[in-house]
Amino acid sequence: MKKDVFESLKEEIKKEPYANHMGISLLDIGPGYAVMETRYSEKMTNFNGVIHGGAIFSLIDEAFSIASNSHGTVALALNLNVTFLASPAINSLLVVEAKEESRSKRIATYRIEVVQKDENGDRKIAACQAVVYRKDQRLAFLEEETA
Repeated sequence: MKKDVFESLKEEIKKEPYANHMGISLLDIGPGYAVMETRYSEKMTNFNGVIHGGAIFSLIDEAFSIASNSHGTVALALNLNVTFLASPAINSLLVVEAKEESRSKRIATYRIEVVQKDENGDRKIAACQAVVYRKDQRLAFLEEETA
Protein backbone atom coordinates (compact mmCIF):
# COMPACT_ATOMS: atom_id res chain seq x y z
CA MET A 1 0.00 0.00 0.00
CA LYS A 2 1.34 3.43 -0.94
CA LYS A 3 1.41 6.27 1.56
CA ASP A 4 -1.29 8.96 1.64
CA VAL A 5 -0.03 12.24 0.11
CA PHE A 6 -1.31 14.55 2.86
CA GLU A 7 -0.14 12.37 5.76
CA SER A 8 3.24 11.94 4.11
CA LEU A 9 3.68 15.68 3.59
CA LYS A 10 2.75 16.26 7.25
CA GLU A 11 5.49 13.81 8.27
CA GLU A 12 8.05 15.33 5.90
CA ILE A 13 7.51 18.91 7.09
CA LYS A 14 7.94 17.81 10.72
CA LYS A 15 11.36 16.38 9.78
CA GLU A 16 12.52 19.26 7.58
CA PRO A 17 15.51 21.01 9.22
CA TYR A 18 14.85 24.48 7.76
CA ALA A 19 11.15 24.55 8.70
CA ASN A 20 12.10 23.46 12.21
CA HIS A 21 14.81 26.13 12.41
CA MET A 22 12.24 28.78 11.43
CA GLY A 23 9.60 27.39 13.80
CA ILE A 24 7.19 26.78 10.92
CA SER A 25 4.40 24.27 11.45
CA LEU A 26 1.69 22.93 9.16
CA LEU A 27 -1.90 23.66 10.24
CA ASP A 28 -3.95 22.46 7.27
CA ILE A 29 -3.45 20.76 3.92
CA GLY A 30 -5.67 19.86 0.99
CA PRO A 31 -5.42 19.52 -2.78
CA GLY A 32 -3.46 22.59 -3.92
CA TYR A 33 -3.81 24.13 -0.47
CA ALA A 34 -1.76 24.68 2.68
CA VAL A 35 -1.89 26.78 5.84
CA MET A 36 1.23 27.18 8.00
CA GLU A 37 2.33 29.37 10.88
CA THR A 38 5.34 30.67 12.76
CA ARG A 39 5.93 33.12 15.57
CA TYR A 40 7.98 36.20 14.59
CA SER A 41 10.92 36.43 16.99
CA GLU A 42 13.74 38.94 17.47
CA LYS A 43 16.08 36.45 15.73
CA MET A 44 14.19 37.23 12.50
CA THR A 45 14.83 41.00 12.52
CA ASN A 46 17.12 42.85 10.15
CA PHE A 47 19.46 45.78 10.86
CA ASN A 48 16.49 48.18 10.63
CA GLY A 49 14.81 46.40 13.54
CA VAL A 50 11.95 44.97 11.45
CA ILE A 51 11.30 41.46 10.22
CA HIS A 52 13.76 40.32 7.57
CA GLY A 53 12.13 39.83 4.16
CA GLY A 54 13.80 36.43 4.00
CA ALA A 55 11.83 35.26 7.03
CA ILE A 56 8.54 36.17 5.37
CA PHE A 57 9.72 34.66 2.08
CA SER A 58 10.65 31.43 3.90
CA LEU A 59 7.16 31.14 5.37
CA ILE A 60 5.61 31.76 1.94
CA ASP A 61 7.94 29.26 0.26
CA GLU A 62 7.12 26.50 2.77
CA ALA A 63 3.37 26.86 2.21
CA PHE A 64 3.89 27.11 -1.56
CA SER A 65 5.94 23.91 -1.50
CA ILE A 66 3.35 21.95 0.47
CA ALA A 67 0.40 23.21 -1.61
CA SER A 68 2.08 22.62 -4.96
CA ASN A 69 3.33 19.14 -4.06
CA SER A 70 0.00 18.09 -2.50
CA HIS A 71 -1.08 16.34 -5.70
CA GLY A 72 1.67 13.77 -5.16
CA THR A 73 3.88 14.81 -8.06
CA VAL A 74 7.12 16.77 -7.87
CA ALA A 75 6.49 20.51 -8.26
CA LEU A 76 9.42 22.93 -8.45
CA ALA A 77 9.23 26.70 -8.07
CA LEU A 78 9.63 28.75 -11.25
CA ASN A 79 8.74 32.19 -9.92
CA LEU A 80 7.56 33.91 -6.76
CA ASN A 81 6.52 37.56 -6.85
CA VAL A 82 6.22 38.83 -3.27
CA THR A 83 4.82 42.18 -2.22
CA PHE A 84 5.63 43.17 1.37
CA LEU A 85 2.69 45.19 2.72
CA ALA A 86 3.42 45.77 6.42
CA SER A 87 5.88 44.84 9.12
CA PRO A 88 4.45 42.59 11.84
CA ALA A 89 4.90 43.17 15.55
CA ILE A 90 7.66 41.17 17.26
CA ASN A 91 6.31 37.97 18.88
CA SER A 92 3.20 38.06 16.68
CA LEU A 93 1.77 34.93 15.10
CA LEU A 94 2.22 34.85 11.33
CA VAL A 95 -0.09 32.61 9.31
CA VAL A 96 0.37 31.88 5.61
CA GLU A 97 -2.26 30.44 3.29
CA ALA A 98 -1.39 29.09 -0.17
CA LYS A 99 -4.22 28.43 -2.65
CA GLU A 100 -3.94 26.94 -6.08
CA GLU A 101 -5.52 29.14 -8.74
CA SER A 102 -4.86 27.07 -11.86
CA ARG A 103 -3.16 23.79 -12.73
CA SER A 104 -2.29 22.06 -15.97
CA LYS A 105 -0.13 19.02 -16.60
CA ARG A 106 3.08 21.10 -16.37
CA ILE A 107 2.33 24.49 -14.78
CA ALA A 108 0.34 25.61 -11.73
CA THR A 109 -0.22 29.04 -10.20
CA TYR A 110 -0.81 29.97 -6.57
CA ARG A 111 -2.02 32.95 -4.55
CA ILE A 112 -0.33 33.16 -1.16
CA GLU A 113 -1.01 35.57 1.70
CA VAL A 114 0.69 36.13 5.04
CA VAL A 115 -1.33 37.65 7.89
CA GLN A 116 -0.49 38.66 11.43
CA LYS A 117 -3.06 37.24 13.83
CA ASP A 118 -3.65 38.93 17.17
CA GLU A 119 -6.38 40.23 19.48
CA ASN A 120 -6.97 43.20 17.14
CA GLY A 121 -7.81 40.92 14.21
CA ASP A 122 -5.92 39.95 11.07
CA ARG A 123 -3.43 42.28 9.40
CA LYS A 124 -2.12 41.42 5.93
CA ILE A 125 1.71 41.36 5.91
CA ALA A 126 2.54 40.06 2.42
CA ALA A 127 0.95 38.84 -0.79
CA CYS A 128 2.49 36.56 -3.40
CA GLN A 129 1.75 35.18 -6.86
CA ALA A 130 3.74 32.01 -7.55
CA VAL A 131 4.26 29.53 -10.38
CA VAL A 132 5.54 25.92 -10.31
CA TYR A 133 6.73 23.48 -12.91
CA ARG A 134 5.09 20.08 -12.40
CA LYS A 135 7.31 17.14 -13.27
CA ASP A 136 5.95 13.83 -14.45
CA GLN A 137 7.35 12.15 -11.34
CA ARG A 138 5.78 11.05 -8.04
CA LEU A 139 7.23 12.35 -4.79
CA ALA A 140 9.95 9.88 -3.76
CA PHE A 141 8.66 9.37 -0.22
CA LEU A 142 5.25 8.29 -1.57
CA GLU A 143 6.79 5.27 -3.27
CA GLU A 144 7.79 3.73 0.06
CA GLU A 145 5.55 0.90 1.16
CA THR A 146 3.68 1.17 4.46
CA ALA A 147 3.39 -1.72 6.87
